[in-house]
Parts: sequence; C-alpha cells; structure tokens
Amino acid sequence: MSQRVAEVAALFLRLGVTAFGGPAAHIALMHDETVKRRQWLSDEEFLDLVGATNLIPGPNSTEMAIHIGFRRAGWPGLIVAGVCFIVPAMLIVLALAWGYVRFGATPQAEGLLYGIKPVVIAIIVQALWSLGQKAVKGPLTLAVGVSVLALYFAGIHEIALLFAGGWVVMLVENARRLRGRSSGALLIPAAAAGLSQVSVPFGLPLMFVTFLKIGAVLYGSGYVLLAFLRADFVVRFGWLTDRQLLDAVAIGQVTPGPIFTTATFIGYLLGDLPGAFLATVGIFLPSFIFVAVSNPLIPRIRNSAWASGLLDGVNVASFGLMAAVTWQLGRASFTDPLTILIALISFGLLVRYRVNSTWLIVGGAILGWMASI
Repeated sequence: MSQRVAEVAALFLRLGVTAFGGPAAHIALMHDETVKRRQWLSDEEFLDLVGATNLIPGPNSTEMAIHIGFRRAGWPGLIVAGVCFIVPAMLIVLALAWGYVRFGATPQAEGLLYGIKPVVIAIIVQALWSLGQKAVKGPLTLAVGVSVLALYFAGIHEIALLFAGGWVVMLVENARRLRGRSSGALLIPAAAAGLSQVSVPFGLPLMFVTFLKIGAVLYGSGYVLLAFLRADFVVRFGWLTDRQLLDAVAIGQVTPGPIFTTATFIGYLLGDLPGAFLATVGIFLPSFIFVAVSNPLIPRIRNSAWASGLLDGVNVASFGLMAAVTWQLGRASFTDPLTILIALISFGLLVRYRVNSTWLIVGGAILGWMASI
C-alpha cells in the first residue's frame, strides 16, 4: 500500500505543477496517465468517476484526482492525491499574491493586468459557449437558464437560483412520477431570498465559513466560482472590488492546477498568510468529504433519473450565473478599443486554433506591458 501511495503522490504532484489549461485539460491528462500509461483504471471505470464528479459540488478535476487516489491507494491515497494536486498551485498563487500586494500598483504591473483581463474574459466566454451546448438540452433547460440570468440581475441569491434550477428541471422531467403532487412550495424559499448589500467588517472566521459554503454548493465549471465570489466578497461584504476579483481570476488562469486556488489569492489579499491558508482549506475541504461519501455510491447515482434531472437543472443554472457575472466583469475590463481588440483576437484563437489559454494570457500581458510604456 505504501508503494501505491508513493505512486499516487508522484503522479499528482507532477500534475499539480504542469497541468495547465483548465478542468477539461486536467481530466484529459489524468486519463492519459492513469488509463493509458499506468492502467490503474479501465475506460469504463474512469468515465464512472467523471460522471460522479458532475453529480457533486466542487472542482471537477480536483475531485477526479481525489477519486483516483482513493481507487488506487484507499483512504491515504484519497488525501495524498488531493493535497499533491492542490498544494503546488496554491504555493505558486501565494507567491504571485505576495508580488501583487507589493508591486500590483506599479505602472508595469498595471500594464500586465490591463492586457490579461480581456484575455480572461475571452477565455470565460469560450468556456460559456462550450458549456452552453451541453447545458442547454431543450426548451426546459433553456428557459431555466434564461430565468436564472434575469433573476440574478434582479438580486436573487445565487445559491437559491442554483437549487431552484435543479428542483424545477428535476420535477418537470420526472412529472409522471409525481402523480399530481404539488411542487410549488419547494420553490418559495428560493424565490424569496435576495442579496444583502450591507458591508461587514472583515474577519478570518467569516471568510473561512464563506469559502467553505462556496466549496460545498458550487456546481459546474470552475468559472461559476466567479458568480459566488462576486456575490459574497464584492457585493455582500464589500471586501473586494471588481478589479481585484478579476485580477484574482487572472492569476488563477496563469497558474497550473485547479482554478479554485483563486481562493488562495483572495485569502492573502484579505488576511495575509493565515487568510490564504484558511481560504484554501475552506474551499477544498468539501471536495474531500463529498468524494469519500459518493465513491461507494457511484453505480446507483449514475442510473438515477432523479439525480440526472437535478444535475441538468443545476448545470444550466450554473451556466446562467456564469453568463451574468461575465457580463458584469466584461464591462469593467473593456475600457478602450485595445482591450476589446485583445479579447476578440483571443476568442478567435481559442475557437479557431484552440490555442492554450496560458499562451494567450502571456500574449495579453506582453501587449498590456507594451501599451503601458
């Protein structure tokens, strides 16, 4: 068993340092390493794990690493795989956060971020385009996605919208099973919840609990994280500005590993090293728990019509939230014709040539730096 734990540690430590490109790229790399090269899993087993990660909240690629570690080396493997995949990215983000705090206001850093931000928006829009084709499966999911988009701008709480979307699709898709039962009462709490826009004093315990909550309820792509971060840290608490949030997302894009290490950056901005540690633990801890609970239940979950309907609804609601926040952040990023041009070129390169997002961000940084001088 100790040899298997060491194998798991070596693989995911390397992936944590080199896995650029987002969750889809991470999962593709894991498939190559664990199915084709090492034959730890069959294709069928790997696909079962992918399906399971879509049914639980949290970052998909991180949860895949935890699942694979559990399958390969039991409980020690579960912990080692997750930690080894997360920690390298966390340390890189921490170093960049340190530099941002000390040099982020200099003209050179301003120029770099000026060019990076529109690239990040283009990357998110491309992800929206790809995810939308999978999330919108018919008139019902389209209606739910559009409704979530509209209700978010009306001030309805993002968690309420997420679960309401899941309930609506699940109940409608399984209407024949309900046999006339009323479902309206299930949606009343969601419709009544709104965003509080009262600023509160910063505190490490509240920050930790907030990241823990986000990690426990966030479905869909890591880009959905934007909606939750903005709602809590920008709107609800007033601890960050839109500019700081977009800078945090840009740093998450530049680094390998899970985009959820954006939490490390925000934690450092707000509470220095203790803040960075608590933010990282808070947002990733639920993933370890959900994988430990769900792994033995995978065969039952993947065949459940109810779970499938709930997942369809949650996914399209996540898509609606992503679209809403992308619009808000785009307005803050597109400050002149050059930023719009950078975004359009980046989007074209992503769609037409599938250029790695890391190289696009490097290119945006260079253009921004050249514009600043």
